[in-house]
Amino acid sequence: MIKRKIIIIISICLVHFFLNNVQAVEPDEILKNQKQELRARDISKNIRCMVCQNQSIDESNAPLAKDLRILIREKIKEGKNNDEIYEFLTDRYGDFILLNPPFKLNTLVLWFFPFIFFGIGIFIIFFHNKKSKQN
Repeated sequence: MIKRKIIIIISICLVHFFLNNVQAVEPDEILKNQKQELRARDISKNIRCMVCQNQSIDESNAPLAKDLRILIREKIKEGKNNDEIYEFLTDRYGDFILLNPPFKLNTLVLWFFPFIFFGIGIFIIFFHNKKSKQN
């Protein structure tokens, strides 16, 4: 019985792993120039899907992600460099579109909220355990 549950759990984990590692770039989006395509894929891996939130547009199947991938490829064909493409996207969507946002005054919340929530969580656990020991 336990072996069967372990096999089921491992199977679910493997299916989840392989489904998450599927790339969403469709064949009609791929550039003919391999060097430009590698640049587009590299940029796409650093851009957040605004629909999926914690996925890059390279991994997302959302229509907006597809539009952004096509837009990036068009900018590359126009001869724009990576910094110009990132600047265009951040001007349009804000720093949140970057999976690794820059450290600026208006992005401090993105950088420090995880640590603040971690501290609050430790504080809550500490006092909950302290109250439990008193009872």
